[in-house]
Amino acid sequence: MAPYIYMERNGIHIINLYKTAAKIEETNEALKKIAASGRKILFVATKKQAKDIVAEKAKGINMPYITERWPGGMLTNFVTIRKAVKKMGSIDRMKKDGTFETLSKKERLQVDRLRAKLEKNLGSITDMTRLPGAIFIVDTTREHIAVREAQKLKIPIFAMVDTNSDPRDVDFVIPSNDDASKSIEKILSLVTESVAEGLSERKKEKDGVSDDDAAEMEAAALQEVADTAVPVVTAEENNEDAPEAATEGEESAE
Repeated sequence: MAPYIYMERNGIHIINLYKTAAKIEETNEALKKIAASGRKILFVATKKQAKDIVAEKAKGINMPYITERWPGGMLTNFVTIRKAVKKMGSIDRMKKDGTFETLSKKERLQVDRLRAKLEKNLGSITDMTRLPGAIFIVDTTREHIAVREAQKLKIPIFAMVDTNSDPRDVDFVIPSNDDASKSIEKILSLVTESVAEGLSERKKEKDGVSDDDAAEMEAAALQEVADTAVPVVTAEENNEDAPEAATEGEESAE
């Protein structure tokens, strides 16, 4: 972290905020592009002072997040994780169609406990049907397993990196204090705003394409009607043609 440290005072390293600002701008631009492409960004923070903030910010932009214990194989064994998520869906269907009520009291209790456990650990990623386009981590030292899995799958890593962490493991570093809740909230606010902008751009592009398609279809329909239309002969045109026909008849009689 030496390149990002401004000075040391009383054994405490002070981060160069000019470099932090520059890195935030670089990170935001990259995350905005990923969001605009339609891919998901997974937010990870299991430490006490960060989990509530990350959950709130990620929910605000409809992105998946992990704030409880990182499930081993969350990325590298994603198929198994998806099966666990689908298990939650099957339990919900059992409750809707009445199958749940046919179980014994003990079985219902076991199913409820399983559902609660799955909801706690995986409920926030139910909409993540494929591997994320990027992962944003608060405290890479604590979330080292998530870092390793993302590296193995070549998923871009964005992270708040403190002076006690190694920035070489991260693709987009934000040098910052990952222990202070105010610092975490400020950076997450800036990051999620950029993601929201990317999602807004994607929505505008989709709406624009839909409008263009509708206009093209309408023009094509009008052209088809024009091509197939039968010319209508008016009564006046019939009257105008009648004398000519009579004249031609007189000439032939002569």
